[in-house]
Amino acid sequence: MNITEYLLYCLAVVIMIATPGPVMLLVASAGLKGGYKHALQTIFGTNFASLVLIGLSILSLKGLLVVNENWLNGIKLLGCFYIAWLGVQIFREIWQGQGSTGPQSLQPVQGGFRTGFLVGISNPKDIIFFAAFFPQFIGISPNLDLSLVILTISWIVLDFLTLSLVYLGFQRLSRSQLYPHLLGLCGLILLMVALYGIYSIFS
Repeated sequence: MNITEYLLYCLAVVIMIATPGPVMLLVASAGLKGGYKHALQTIFGTNFASLVLIGLSILSLKGLLVVNENWLNGIKLLGCFYIAWLGVQIFREIWQGQGSTGPQSLQPVQGGFRTGFLVGISNPKDIIFFAAFFPQFIGISPNLDLSLVILTISWIVLDFLTLSLVYLGFQRLSRSQLYPHLLGLCGLILLMVALYGIYSIFS
């Protein structure tokens, strides 16, 4: 097994998950609303979406699936609109809570398994990762099937651990006066990701 290549894959996965994006921000926001249990449900949803994308990538690698570019762009576009809607929802909650007595009355976006799955399956960053980046590491072992199993299990574990750490970090910040500004930043980044995704589709 090529340990160096495997470690590079793990590092790339952690960086991609921890980089501000729809999935990370959704998990953080869901955790602020309903605690770790709710964040965990959202993580399971995003993780299942990743497994679906990994499955499609594996089928493509084995020549069993040819993905039409127009269909792929359509999925990306719908995902961008959904991500933008989540960003708008965050701003609505902030505006509605401006007249309240404290930051804890602001309600972040509702997460959960279904929302996590929808964001994960339509996230342009994840689609690009599994379509273009994931296949580059299938040579970590001489056996293709073994490589795919190792890469998939590693993704699941790293995804769960990284998003859990993200939740814990946001949970600490939620107790400070920066809470409304933190939510606003989440909403802004979601809108920027959505707009950039739409731009990249049509450019």
